[in-house]
Amino acid sequence: MKGENGMTKKNSSFIINGSMAVRCSFHSLIALLVAALIVGAIYLTAESGQLIEEDDAVVHQTTGNDSSSSGCDLFSGKWVFDNQTYPLYKEEECTFLSDQLACGKFGREDLSYQYWRWQPQDCDLPRFNASALLERLRNKRLIFVGDSLNRGQWVSMVCLLEKAIPTGLKSMHNNGSSLITFKAKFYLSLFSLFTVTCINFLLWNLMKAYNAKIEFYWAPLLVESNSDDPISHRLPDRIVRALAIEKHARHWTDADILVFNTYLWWRRPKMKVLWGSFNKSDGIYKKIDMLRSYEMALRTWSHWLEIHVNRTKTQLFFMSMSPTHERAEEWGKSKGGNCYTEAEAIFKEGYRGSGTDPKMTQIVEVTINELLKRGLKVQIMNITQLSEYRKDGHPSIYRKQWEPLTEEQISNPLSYADCIHWCLPGVPDVWNHLMYAYILNYGPT
Repeated sequence: MKGENGMTKKNSSFIINGSMAVRCSFHSLIALLVAALIVGAIYLTAESGQLIEEDDAVVHQTTGNDSSSSGCDLFSGKWVFDNQTYPLYKEEECTFLSDQLACGKFGREDLSYQYWRWQPQDCDLPRFNASALLERLRNKRLIFVGDSLNRGQWVSMVCLLEKAIPTGLKSMHNNGSSLITFKAKFYLSLFSLFTVTCINFLLWNLMKAYNAKIEFYWAPLLVESNSDDPISHRLPDRIVRALAIEKHARHWTDADILVFNTYLWWRRPKMKVLWGSFNKSDGIYKKIDMLRSYEMALRTWSHWLEIHVNRTKTQLFFMSMSPTHERAEEWGKSKGGNCYTEAEAIFKEGYRGSGTDPKMTQIVEVTINELLKRGLKVQIMNITQLSEYRKDGHPSIYRKQWEPLTEEQISNPLSYADCIHWCLPGVPDVWNHLMYAYILNYGPT
């Protein structure tokens, strides 16, 4: 039977926006409205940074509430073998993994180095949650600044996060200079919440764009130097402009999280320091004790931070030195050996190799303490001691060789083993796991 408007009563019509005719049952529409309210609440909660996933982003402590002040030292603890929750990703799953760090891909068969978890002595690290971290990084820039070790940590962070981003919604861009950008742009569209009989009706469209940038900037000495080219930087005569940083720092100005490191490139008795410009011939060059030149460079770095950093927005980290394992006699093996063939961690508490320079650490600490007195906090990520134990975690010979090996090298693998960088998945994932705890617990929302 037809009503006055010429349509059957059984199929009541709803006219939406004056043009789209949609036939739905009353109960289906109610269900849709309820679902929309639920999803909207979840979306608003996410926007305020209070995601359910972040419930795990709390440092569970046996003493106190703040690991930076209560006695819970995240960097004091032990390595625990854990093949249930580690590794946090698989090597083959990381689209952007560097061949310098892909040890399994290049022949390493013993993968036990991937299954070690860092256990702080007085607290538990939160479970790493890529979605929660991406939510915190929404519309923000996280930039790693430094040398190839910081680049390895950046690659680790990309590997940790990209598994939470659908294929096609992530990209890597190199602007042709020192800056490389990984961008996460994640759109989540929800077209149907309930099965309802509707024609030409779009139930719901929820769009989320993380628009997060995780970047790496090559500046191995932080200040300007003749080693600033990201490709051609292996020069026998290393020169720094210890008082010049703006060339690099202009790329970091609007960052929300900055992660710095600089150490190995300073490891020589003296550094040649330039007062003047590389582009002019009237500069003054002088060889200066390495520690003094290091102090000068960090002072320049700290002055730039004090003037340019937005203290209510930007979170600052400085990674302590990454140890090397190039002298096997230091952990009880034959002299002349190194990390090659090493498959176990060092379990001697407090072990420290001779490649680690405590005087450089002191300079970093003094510089950062002075900044704190002037109202700017830089969190030192003290990863040195926990990484000292991991002689098993380096690529050794299991990486891409950028230049053909000589017959002499092939006959003596010790001669070309890389005992400086780290395999991924591996130790740098733990560095990022520790930083994750700080970002979600103590950083701006």
